Amino acid sequence: MGRIFEVRKSKMFARYDRMAKQFTRIGKEIAIAVKKGGPDPDTNPMLRRIMQNAKSFNMPKDRIEGAIKNALGKDTSNYEEVLFEGYAPHGIAILVETATDNNTRTVANVRSHFNKGGGNLGNSGSVGFMFKHLGVFKLNPEGLNPEDLELELIDAGLEELGEDSENNLIVRCEFNSFGSMQKALEERGITPISSELEWIPLNTVEVSEEQSDEVFKLMERLEQDDDVQRVFHNMA
Repeated sequence: MGRIFEVRKSKMFARYDRMAKQFTRIGKEIAIAVKKGGPDPDTNPMLRRIMQNAKSFNMPKDRIEGAIKNALGKDTSNYEEVLFEGYAPHGIAILVETATDNNTRTVANVRSHFNKGGGNLGNSGSVGFMFKHLGVFKLNPEGLNPEDLELELIDAGLEELGEDSENNLIVRCEFNSFGSMQKALEERGITPISSELEWIPLNTVEVSEEQSDEVFKLMERLEQDDDVQRVFHNMA
């Protein structure tokens, strides 16, 4: 019985850690969005998108409002978005999105994570060409006709419309069409479950289960870093 309790407690703490990391990431995204476009989500599409995503992660409303208020303060950190590129073990390409107020610290930490995880931090452009930067919108399919929606969204820059494992509709568009797609969905009264800018691999690399464990360990190291927002890879 004691062992079962310990396992449950470990899983509970892991869940809280993930939630805390998500809230921290969203808080930084809110700070960046407010600095760029102001605190009003009605006139700041970037902030509006992030607030929608925050709700999908069950981030409390008062915490969202607090992050917006903090972003307006004079003493708030000015976060810079920096993309790092490199290789994990077994030739797997890695892209690391960061939001940092101290780039020197972040560079040193990210390089250390790559080295200790058996990978190599590369130069800008070293693996980015293996990915496509796309807008990804997750939609509740209820009341939507996928065929009609596909036709309606072509002019907004639709690249692909499909489904995920939970039967949600997934809309993908070019990076430069993200704002147009967001507006097109809003005009149709569709509020996405989430909307993100993601790096999608053009091709994937097959590895063994043992090799994938090594890659995931490096990714885990990176994701635990406070400056790291998200990590993308081209592993199959």
